[in-house]
Amino acid sequence: MALREGALRAKLLLCSRTLSKFASFSFARSLSELVSSQSVTSKPPEIADDHLIYTQEHSALKEALRKLIDQEINPYVDQWEAEGTFPAHKIFKILGNAGFLGVNKPVEYGGLGLDFSYSVAVAEELGNIRCGGIPMAIGVQSDMATPALARFGSDELKKEFLLTSIMGDKVACLGVSEVGAGSDVSSIKTKAVKKGDEYVINGGKMWTTSGTQADWMCLLANTSDGPPHKNKSLICLPMNLPGVHIARKISKMGMWSSDTAEVFFDDVRVPCKNIIGQEGMGFTYQMLQFQEERLWAVANIVTTMDNIIQETINYTRQRRIFQLPVLHHQAVHFRLAELQTEVELLRSLLYRATAMYIKGNDVTKLASMAKLKAGRLARELSDSCLQYWGGMGYTSDVPVSRFYRDCRLLSIGAGADEVMLGIICKYMDTLPKK
Repeated sequence: MALREGALRAKLLLCSRTLSKFASFSFARSLSELVSSQSVTSKPPEIADDHLIYTQEHSALKEALRKLIDQEINPYVDQWEAEGTFPAHKIFKILGNAGFLGVNKPVEYGGLGLDFSYSVAVAEELGNIRCGGIPMAIGVQSDMATPALARFGSDELKKEFLLTSIMGDKVACLGVSEVGAGSDVSSIKTKAVKKGDEYVINGGKMWTTSGTQADWMCLLANTSDGPPHKNKSLICLPMNLPGVHIARKISKMGMWSSDTAEVFFDDVRVPCKNIIGQEGMGFTYQMLQFQEERLWAVANIVTTMDNIIQETINYTRQRRIFQLPVLHHQAVHFRLAELQTEVELLRSLLYRATAMYIKGNDVTKLASMAKLKAGRLARELSDSCLQYWGGMGYTSDVPVSRFYRDCRLLSIGAGADEVMLGIICKYMDTLPKK
């Protein structure tokens, strides 16, 4: 591991200086394939010692991803927002070829084998995509539908579903939420009944990101009649099986470029070997990956909030009211200073939680705090900044109005604010006993 990481550092530093813009997209993947077996004893040059969790390798990774975003994604965001979808297979293949869909996944299954701080760095950089829907879909692919599979899945399942998802050959979706079971995961009703060497699945899933384009679903279903926390399993479910029905593409308030589907299962037969890990452990596996999922979401939106503040500064410098730029009014520049302070505090919490997590600590409380604060701050920041754009902010032509629509989901998805508060209270030992 140490040898591979040492070689990676050297290659990252070299590639960040010498590769052309397009070639740099694929350098991350090539590094994992060109690992040197020679001993590395000296410290790589120009390590960023002043950052809490990032090094020069993180910076090089972010720089390459930013070039890809600027050339392959941002020029088309307005079109995809208008169409209500983006070409997931095309974009994921580009990202997969470059190594960005599995930075912390095992090398033997197409990943780069790095720690979770690199996923946080990728999530931050994806915040530069000029909408919320595409980063969300990428996050589902890299850090929501695949972590349990990477940790607990069989070698056969990893080759069929994990490897192809990391390489961008298959689009994944996560099947957890249902009409009557969103944040309350224990209340799902979808059943998978074992018959011979197959599970027969009936039920449905709601708000499925990438559901109309996905090739497979990481499905959470009840596999027994036991207690709610012990009767669930995660199953790799190909979306082209008989009985899988895409009921509709859901029209949403925001996240327009990400397709969201309602999916029904009518006697869908899946081999028992498609279960991830042990039967009955699905709820536990899902809860374990929530730490990463929530930190990923925080990292992604922190960058976007930075960008919205800066774009608001730029606009209010130009827009004048009562013979003065809007920015020159104390209420405006003071408020923007307050918001930027809040973003920096959130970023510090994110980095602290990430640093603790990669050392093996349980950061459920900190991740829940960060998720809660991110959702509420995004709502507050988008509302304040939109106000300073005046009538222009009420149009759909500017980034601040898109962010206003998109960011509202963060206080709902991956656990609502109230669920985060309950988790925090539990860790504080203030939650009333049942």
